[in-house]
Amino acid sequence: MRVSLTRNRLMAAFTAIVLLAGCGARADEDHETKEAWRLFVADHTQPIVRAIDFSDGKELGRYDVKGYAALTASASGQTVFATQSDHDIVHVIKTGIEFSDHGEHRDLDISDAALLPVTFEGKRPFHVVPHDDHAILFYDRGGKADIIDEETLLEGNAEIRTVDTTKPHHGVAVTMGRHVLVSVPNTDAVAKPDELPPRIGLRVIDEKGEQVGNVAKCTDLHGEATSARLVAVGCKEGILVARPGGIGGPKLEMLPYPVDFPSGYTGTLLGGKAMQFFLGNYGEDKVVLIDPDAEQPYRLIELPTRRIDFLLDPAQPRIAYVLTEDGDLHVLDVVKGEIVRKANVTAPYSKDGHWRDPRPRLAVADRKIAITDPHHSLVRVVDAESLKETRTIPVEGQPFSIVAVGGSGASH
Repeated sequence: MRVSLTRNRLMAAFTAIVLLAGCGARADEDHETKEAWRLFVADHTQPIVRAIDFSDGKELGRYDVKGYAALTASASGQTVFATQSDHDIVHVIKTGIEFSDHGEHRDLDISDAALLPVTFEGKRPFHVVPHDDHAILFYDRGGKADIIDEETLLEGNAEIRTVDTTKPHHGVAVTMGRHVLVSVPNTDAVAKPDELPPRIGLRVIDEKGEQVGNVAKCTDLHGEATSARLVAVGCKEGILVARPGGIGGPKLEMLPYPVDFPSGYTGTLLGGKAMQFFLGNYGEDKVVLIDPDAEQPYRLIELPTRRIDFLLDPAQPRIAYVLTEDGDLHVLDVVKGEIVRKANVTAPYSKDGHWRDPRPRLAVADRKIAITDPHHSLVRVVDAESLKETRTIPVEGQPFSIVAVGGSGASH
């Protein structure tokens, strides 16, 4: 890959973001600014999700669910989905954080967090994909995916569009304009009663539920992300990218892994929100940066030990964080394509054992990194610049899955 080509493209986008941010700040001088950040933390063993005020660590709410919950924030941050795969149910929490756009500035409205009266039930819900004003719930053993409108959900109702997923499988569905991208299982495979068939590809369906074009090959499809107008999914062969295609629907393009890459593939993807790029794992001890429009789209970054968790910083478009099993937090500059600093933030957490064993998870709030430390019943708060721990938030039990929502806005 010609690194300078990709780096120049990313730097141009980053400069534009900084300039726009400065314009927005000047426009806000006539308004009083307020700020609010909240953490939502699920316990590893107890069926509880907590809402925590990030500023002082106080518990704002404690919500009883059915079992182990994986948390996913909606694109707007107004709702958090608590997916309990082992109990066939998804609860939804209103975060009480709402932003409204007013062109040169945005307003922030703060209200109480609350467990919404609407739940979603189906056989083994797993992947939740937030996108624009809705979220897509995929039911591994239900043979369906539900597209849920967030506005009606906040009103206490459920407006759902259901998509047929051919047959039960561990897959994913992603909206792209009027179309939906849906994983395809191997319908010829004979699976054991307690197993699901493998994924072999991705198909595009229209508003009528009819397939558009052919199935694109994508062996062991897993992991998806959206960046700008592109959607990417991980495959054994490479990264499959969907581009807008107008009336004819999205166009699917495979980006094969470079021939000189070591053995491995991507199964988890994150998408840049202010710059177009993707960050994915590559096996357990590497991450990969993907620029679909570059002549050589891949840049591989090796880690000293296996990865525990990673995420992008929403406030700093060129920064990502990677936590490894030795307890080190690595800062990855996606423009340079390299790790620029690191610090030890937790005791070691081995990846050996069950995939769902309690291990730290990351969230970003107010230029701080919040790290769950289930062995010590803490959320550790680390400064994003110095990587020094600034405080801890005691959380009863084993804090595990975590999301952060919030920010600043004008108050009238």
